[in-house]
Amino acid sequence: MTPEKTASYCRHYAMCKIDFLENGLCEAGARHQFVSYYPQGRMDLYAALQKGTLELTPGAESIADSCTLCGKCDYQCHFITGMRPMHVMEALKHYVAENRHQVAWAPGEDPVFSGLQEIVGEDWCTRDPALTIGYASDPGPATPHSLPSYVVLPGTRDEVAALMAFCHANELDFAVRGNGSSVMGFVMSEELVIDMSRLNHKVMDEERGLVRAGAGVTAYDLQKEVYPYGYRVQVAEPSAMICANLMCSGVFSTWSHAFGMGAQNVVDAEFVDKKGRIFRLGDKEAPNLFAYRQDDVEMPGICTEVAYKLYPRLPDERGFLVPFRTFDQALAFIREMSRRRKAMAVGLLGGGYLATCLSPSTELAGKVKKVLHDDLEISYLVQVIGDQYDEDAVRKMEHPIISQRIFRTLVLSMPSLIDNEVLIHLNEMMPGSTVYDLLSDKKMEPLLETLLQPHAGKLARTVPGDMQDFYHRLYQSDKLTDLVWLNDFRITSSRMGREKHVVAWIVYVPLDKPEVVKGICESFDRIAGRWRLKHDYGFITPLDFGKRAVFEYDYCLDQQDDEERMRMLQAMRETAAMIEGYARQYDAVRWVRHTLYQGFARMENLLYT
Repeated sequence: MTPEKTASYCRHYAMCKIDFLENGLCEAGARHQFVSYYPQGRMDLYAALQKGTLELTPGAESIADSCTLCGKCDYQCHFITGMRPMHVMEALKHYVAENRHQVAWAPGEDPVFSGLQEIVGEDWCTRDPALTIGYASDPGPATPHSLPSYVVLPGTRDEVAALMAFCHANELDFAVRGNGSSVMGFVMSEELVIDMSRLNHKVMDEERGLVRAGAGVTAYDLQKEVYPYGYRVQVAEPSAMICANLMCSGVFSTWSHAFGMGAQNVVDAEFVDKKGRIFRLGDKEAPNLFAYRQDDVEMPGICTEVAYKLYPRLPDERGFLVPFRTFDQALAFIREMSRRRKAMAVGLLGGGYLATCLSPSTELAGKVKKVLHDDLEISYLVQVIGDQYDEDAVRKMEHPIISQRIFRTLVLSMPSLIDNEVLIHLNEMMPGSTVYDLLSDKKMEPLLETLLQPHAGKLARTVPGDMQDFYHRLYQSDKLTDLVWLNDFRITSSRMGREKHVVAWIVYVPLDKPEVVKGICESFDRIAGRWRLKHDYGFITPLDFGKRAVFEYDYCLDQQDDEERMRMLQAMRETAAMIEGYARQYDAVRWVRHTLYQGFARMENLLYT
């Protein structure tokens, strides 16, 4: 891909803003904190300069000059999307160097801007288009380009309160922003964008069983904070900021099986309302944020801090997989696990979802998915995190189990697994037995390792040559093949957007009515197929003792293909109507409807203009 094309395909997943590979962060981004100083923002800046929609400004000079071409972004972005942004960084520096004589941006006096600077300081407020461009759009199909007039980065709760009072007094429209990473799109920009990333304090309180996290703390960094103390927290996508994630859609994951969702993990939270008044959930006069009304409601305030529950990690916890040939069998199993309250994390995954998350390349993921479906007859896998008692319970239920040891063997030998000769040998090792029997027999574990010869170097050879040494070192660590760690930190699930941007549908479904779950799943498949969209089943996690579940289904979008964007918009409108139909018929069917409907009016304009 050319630098121009690479820049236009940034997914905005904000993974370049967290040190998930423990290889270090972009120094300029960590220092300046505006999105445009991170690789993600540099991609947007270069794309805009190339399209001629943005002129060179002093901010563009600063952004380009601050890049040291260290190459860290290449590793981060390739791990998630397979893209290589370094040639964009080089092209941006070259473009600015060639055109410095054109820098001539001289804004006039602006009392609003001066007022914002007085609140947060000159370093944390900008109206330079080269910096605000990083907040102007997202990859969603219905989000228009909207360049904000100002961006501010408050550093304290009191600064947020002062900003709210200022906006109220000056009738200034604003949008509060976490990391701007939204798979559904609709990350709206208003006249003022309040970037919360500087509120990144983390305070452990073991006595009360909680950790206090500011609105700028990401899921990855919060999990990393509590891990050395022997705890975990319930988190979703690693780059998502905890407060933003909680307030927009509620945090959910495979851990929701035991830990619940959203407010169930919140001990207390701090807010600033639109007039600058500070309140906490525990205040007697606080608005009832737990009240539910199926309607659009005014935002009660900006969440500046959350007191989040800590959960102890167990000394004998382990992950394992339970394979299934059919959706019905797998659905019945996760409901039974939930009814009996077995294990801590349970998630019903599709083979394609798992193959994509585990494979370092798109090509390998496609081959692994085919092997799982066609050769091993594994269409679905239930991922379980529990202790020895949970594993024993599943074995007593007479289900085959792929242990952590076999899982690591399979991941590190995926290139060998796609070789038919290996599969032939697997079947010859236990004549008359199924592959399920072979994979779940503990006595076969050392023999499988001998046959498959798992090795980090083998997996590393599936990526470009100049990346192989890095991937080799990366996979020598146990983390990327440890089911428990992968569930806690979620870094590989972001690979779902590797081929194209993912539009994820999140629906709450009645698990005690499997026919409804199947009907919704088949409707997703039918609608996406009719509109010729790449799509796949994501996962289902049981909730409430098997009464209901949270269900994700993924559509994929080429964000730069206008014709495909139109098809996606049509599919989204039809899908929304489908879910609404089920919701009217079944009370247990719910979805993040009103977050999406903010953008549906804009979708109509795109469809008919």
